[in-house]
Order: sequence, then structure tokens, then C-alpha cells
Amino acid sequence: MKLVKSLLLGSAAGLIAVGGAQAADLPVKAKAVEYVKICSLYGAGFYYIPGTDTCIKLGGYLRAEVALNTNSDFSGQLTGNNGARNRLTNYYTMRAREDLNIDTRTATEYGVVRTFFDGVFSWTTGNYAGTGSATGGRLPAPGLNTSGATPALVGSSINGTDGNTSGGSLGVYYAFIQFAGFTMGKAVSQFDAPWTNYPGNNIDSLVGGSGTVTGVNQFTYTADFGQGVTASFSAEDATAYYQAGNLSGASAGMIGGYGTNAIGGSRSPNLVGMVRVDQAWGLFQASVAAHDNHVAYYGATEPTGHPDDKWGWAVQLALSIKNIPTGAGDTINIQGVYTDGASRYNFQNLAGGSYSMFGSSGIAYQSVGFAIAPDTVFVTGSSQETVKTWGFRGAYTHNWDPYWNTALYGAWAQAQFGTLAKTTLCGATGTGGVFGGLAGVTGCNPDFTIAQLGIITRWTPVKNLTFSADLNWTHLDQRYSGTVGYAGSGTTAKPAAVYELKDQDTITLLLRAQRNW
Repeated sequence: MKLVKSLLLGSAAGLIAVGGAQAADLPVKAKAVEYVKICSLYGAGFYYIPGTDTCIKLGGYLRAEVALNTNSDFSGQLTGNNGARNRLTNYYTMRAREDLNIDTRTATEYGVVRTFFDGVFSWTTGNYAGTGSATGGRLPAPGLNTSGATPALVGSSINGTDGNTSGGSLGVYYAFIQFAGFTMGKAVSQFDAPWTNYPGNNIDSLVGGSGTVTGVNQFTYTADFGQGVTASFSAEDATAYYQAGNLSGASAGMIGGYGTNAIGGSRSPNLVGMVRVDQAWGLFQASVAAHDNHVAYYGATEPTGHPDDKWGWAVQLALSIKNIPTGAGDTINIQGVYTDGASRYNFQNLAGGSYSMFGSSGIAYQSVGFAIAPDTVFVTGSSQETVKTWGFRGAYTHNWDPYWNTALYGAWAQAQFGTLAKTTLCGATGTGGVFGGLAGVTGCNPDFTIAQLGIITRWTPVKNLTFSADLNWTHLDQRYSGTVGYAGSGTTAKPAAVYELKDQDTITLLLRAQRNW
């Protein structure tokens, strides 16, 4: 019995030991995997950030394009080496770009808190300027006091950089917070039509309206009255995109520039009001803006004095008609604008407001057309005199089928100078002043008109992949006539010679492939 008892106890102990070892080897129960959940509150593409109640959506596009007959990816041969049309002018400009945007939404007891960021990475053909090295990306148009860039003299040639090399650049288009009706940060101006610079086109440089396609810093309140009716009031940064220039004085060698750009330091943001009606048939929008023209001094130092500030203003109407009888999805977008001392609301920053275009001539070395659209003009001892402009832009888009569409678009803008400017430049009778009195000048008037016409066709073989060809013609109708002796410029390789004063034209073709995601 003792032997049997020993065997039983030994067997029991062995089983307990083996059972303990097996229990120790069993895996510990893992925590539940937290899968990313779809957020259906704000539309397709949103997901909850794990562990939070915030929804996020990533988006963007990748674009490859080439613009023919231009030094710029966004405008024609309008100024500087671009307008010189010689061996310093690029025949093409190429660009590759990646856009990334991040949209977040959080529901709170006070309403939705939204943040939005849109950044771009670009690689662009350099814009030749003879010296230095090239950098890519958009650069300010002549006369534009750009935040983060060197202010340029109105009429100077800074429409790009140089070297015939390429360069990479990083840009921030939008970065704003929206909460309880407020928009705070860098966003499209409340003055702009919803299509900004693109009523139906891809080319950026249409005149005839405002277009802050890369956003402007602002503090805005928007009231929603229901039934698609909204109204906004906004204080927007004036220094980045809205200073067309305040001209002081004039010089006889004015091709490409009339005088000194006398912009002073920032004093007031632009004040903007907007009312919009969005319906199934389309939309209607009315916008107004006030712009403070604050200049520096009559001379180089403080004792020379200065004119008082002069407030300019602009008004714009925009209309979109959707699903017109010509076909499903066909649209008409049109807008009209009038400015008085606020020219950038018509000659928007990517269109520029300075023109210096050379061409052929049968009576002189070459021909030249030049013009400029500043905000105000003044001379020593005078007040500021505003420059008045008006214009429009529009497009008709027709969908041939789900894969093809074509848009016909156009734009027109005119600048008109006042008595002070015309008397200074051309004399009281149009034959005197610093320019009208020069030998060979038979007609003197700084007023001018820009007309643009274009056609674009897009092919979308699969969803979110589009190929397009955009052909654009720009015509400068300047009011000078006769000939003028020009001292020449080493920057543009133009010699000292007699030039015919003549209207000018330029044509640009933009070819683009874009994949949205």
C-alpha cells in the first residue's frame, strides 16, 4: 500500500507541475485593437484620429505642366526679360508640383472647430535675369510689396529670377481656423468670387477681378441667414497682395516705369464686406472693399513732408449660372469690378499691373508698349490722386460628355489716370510734361486697356486624372503714339535707340497633367 500511495502522490505532483508550466506558457490576453473609424459627419474621406473625437481628411494633387512662350508659369510675356522677347527670354517654363491639404473638424458645444492647411512643393524652370542664381516659385509682380519679399519699384523687372536653372520652393496657400462663424488665418479673400482667377481657365493671369488664389491673412466673421444666404465682414492684410503702388514723380526714361514707388509702412488692413446667395441654379455675390493708401515722404527724408492718407475702394458683382440648357453641368461664370485707388482688385497680383512689352517695327529699331496701374499718383506738395479702373472676366464651360469639356473665357480691364498724373506726364495739352514733350512723341496718354481671350479643353479619362491644354491671348492697348529715344537697359539687353510706341500682343499655351487625390 505504501508503494501505491507513493506512486499516486508522485503522479499528482507531476501533473500539478506540468499543468503549472503549461499555464505559464499561455499568452496574456491582448488589448483590443483600436481600428481607424470612418467619420461620416463631414462628408467622404474623413476619419477619426485614433483616441480622439477629431475627424481628419487628407487631400491634394500632383501636377506636371509646361507653359510655352513665357518665362513664367502664370503669365504671358508682359515685362522684364519676359517682355523683352530676345535671347534672354525663355521659350518655355516647366513645373512639377505636389499639393497637400489637411482638414480637421471637431464637434463642440459651441459648434464645429475647423482647421485647414494647404501647402505646395514645387520645382520650376528658372526665370533668366542675367545675374545671380535662380529660385522657383511665384514671385511678386512689379510694384507689389510682398510680405516676406523685397519691395519692388513699380515698373521694375522682377517677374521671376534668373540663371536658366531650375529651383525648388515651398509655399503655404492656406492656414486658417474656423469657429463660431469666424475665420482666422490665411484664406481666400472674402472679396473674391468663388472661382477666384478661374471662371473656366487654368492660366492664372486674368485681369478683371480680384483673385487671392494663394490666400491672404484675415480676420473674418460670416453670418449664415439660411436658404443659402450669407454675409461676411473681414479685415484683410493689405501688404501682401493689394499694394499696386503709389507713384511719386516721373522721369523721361519711363519705359517700364514712371517714377518712384513711395509706399509707406502698413497702417490699416483692407476692410471687406460681402453678401452671397447660393442656390441650385447658381450663385450671386456682391463685394465691397476699402483700401488705405499710406505713402512715405515727398523726398528721401522726413523734413520733405508727405501727403495725407487717401482711402481707395472697390466694388465687385459676380454671377454663376449652373446647368444651363446647352448640357448637363454646363456653367456660365461672370464678374465685373470697379476700383478707385485700389487697383489690385482689378489687376490682381498674378496678373500684375506693369507692362513693358517689345516687338517689331517698320519705322524704328523695335516697338514697345508700356503701361502701369498704380493705386495713386502724387508729386511734391500735392495730395494723392487715385487711379480709376474697371473690368470684367467670365467663361462658358460646356461638357461634351463625362470625359471631355471645353471652356471659352475672356477678360478686359482699363486704367484711367486723373488730371494731376496726365498733366505731369503729358502736359495740359498732351504734348508737354516729362514724357509728352520728348521728341517723336505725337500722342501722350497714360490710360490703357488689357484684353484677354482664351480657350481650354480638358480630358478626364479616369476619375481625378485630368489632361488640359489652355491657349491664351493678351493684348495691350496703350495710348501713346510716335517714337521715343530710349537709353537702353543692360538687364534686358535692349540698346539705346529709337523705339516706336505701339500696342503689343502675346500668346501663351499651358499644357497640364493633374492627379487629384
